[in-house]
Amino acid sequence: MEDQVRNQVREFVVRNFLFGDSARLPDDADSLLAAGVVDSTGVLELVDFLETDLDVKVADDETVPANLDSIENLTQFVVRKRSAAA
Repeated sequence: MEDQVRNQVREFVVRNFLFGDSARLPDDADSLLAAGVVDSTGVLELVDFLETDLDVKVADDETVPANLDSIENLTQFVVRKRSAAA
């Protein structure tokens, strides 16, 4: 499941923030904010993606870099939320 989530997150980032240019995709552990891929509005788009496409509810207090600032953090956040819901 983790690899599938990671791939979905990567595809979303490439499609919505990099306009299909996968060569600009940062490494999984790199900050999407620091790399200039995502801005504050982009964080809202990420939350919408998590809730709509990945069926993961994101509480206001969960919208922190530890959960949303890299592909790895996003992946682990989704896996944790799904495991807790199961």
